[in-house]
Amino acid sequence: MRLSRFFLPILKENPKEAEIVSHRLMLRAGMVKQQSQGIYTWLPLGKRVLDKVNAIIREEQNRAGAIELLMPTLQSAELWQESGRYDAYGKEMLRIKDRQERPMLYGPTNEEMITDVFRSYVKSYKDLPLNLYHIQLKFRDEIRPRFGTMRSREFLMKDAYSFDLNREGAVHAYNRMFAAYLRTFTRMGLRAIPMRADTGPIGGDLSHEFIILADTGESEVFCHKDFLNFDIPGLDTNFDDAAGLKGIFDKWTSRYAATSEMHDAPAFEAIPESERLSARGIEVGHIFYFGTKYSEAMGAKVQGPDGKEHTVHMGSYGIGPTRLVPAIIEASHDENGIIWPKAVAPFEAIVINMKSGDAACDAACETIYAALSNAGIDVLYDDKDERAGAKFATADLIGAPVQIIAGPRGVAAGEVEIKDRKTGERETLTIEAAINRLTSGN
Repeated sequence: MRLSRFFLPILKENPKEAEIVSHRLMLRAGMVKQQSQGIYTWLPLGKRVLDKVNAIIREEQNRAGAIELLMPTLQSAELWQESGRYDAYGKEMLRIKDRQERPMLYGPTNEEMITDVFRSYVKSYKDLPLNLYHIQLKFRDEIRPRFGTMRSREFLMKDAYSFDLNREGAVHAYNRMFAAYLRTFTRMGLRAIPMRADTGPIGGDLSHEFIILADTGESEVFCHKDFLNFDIPGLDTNFDDAAGLKGIFDKWTSRYAATSEMHDAPAFEAIPESERLSARGIEVGHIFYFGTKYSEAMGAKVQGPDGKEHTVHMGSYGIGPTRLVPAIIEASHDENGIIWPKAVAPFEAIVINMKSGDAACDAACETIYAALSNAGIDVLYDDKDERAGAKFATADLIGAPVQIIAGPRGVAAGEVEIKDRKTGERETLTIEAAINRLTSGN
């Protein structure tokens, strides 16, 4: 992508309304635009990151055996009345009526709708286990939306829902998602710690929040320092191995970890002081097992191997992609801008032409840009006629992991400079060597 043809509305000044680093940088880097309170347009740079976050989520959900569908944002109030949650959910739910005066709602979550889908088609235990997920917009009328897309009213959510014949199967489904979440966040450059959590209005008796540590986190969290060094489940994880997944779950719940709402001060203080970690945290995922809460109320049953009808056991599993993007920024930035992990970077590399219009610089940059593009690398070519300082500031702000800098003096010697955005390290290479280095992944 050529920067001269890309829509990147950079802001030079820090927006006054931005309270935290990620909100400030997302606005300055032209990633999002606020349309109204808690509602944002995702501009092209932000959309590229969001798409990469969603791709990782999909890959790990699919790997764990979940199957994607897509449910609507608007739901019939009848389903929620059937489950008993319509009146109980609170003012966060946006309730509306259509032209026939039928009560509708903008879905804050999808337990009722997915239960209705399940009961319409699944009748036998032979079709279990089943886990269905989608990535869809949700709306919760937060009393105080803040921090940009970290806590907005309209947001994107990956929500998955598992169905099993009994509690044993449901716990295995829970452990599948538990392991999949650890893998998902690690691939985005995050260390997420599962913490015992309140189930809230979702219900159930087993729940974990996945928390990343950040100075600007919303709440205080408490955990054992061992979590910082636990091994993440590998690519070879067998999601059909119940014992293996239980082992992963047992290890990652073997140490103290809790949000402030669930904090047990005496238990935490029993840990040696040198091994305690008290910090701020950001929730990036939440998983629940809630048994038969919805299936009982809505008649979601299957015929079991004994020929009798059994009410299915369910769980739900959420990740907020539009929340993850600012969370990654909170965990990875410096005073100059964003430092994207390669897996979610909007562009893996940026070619900076120090003197656009100079024939030699133009030719060198075109050669590098073409070679990287042909190798399948997401590359941004800054071909704009601007001063070098402005180009460096833009490159640092938007956070591409690698910068390729081509100036008249270097190009005359057949060389360019490679800068690592994260470490700041620079290396001078021939143009050919730079292309080989970047296209080989070394």
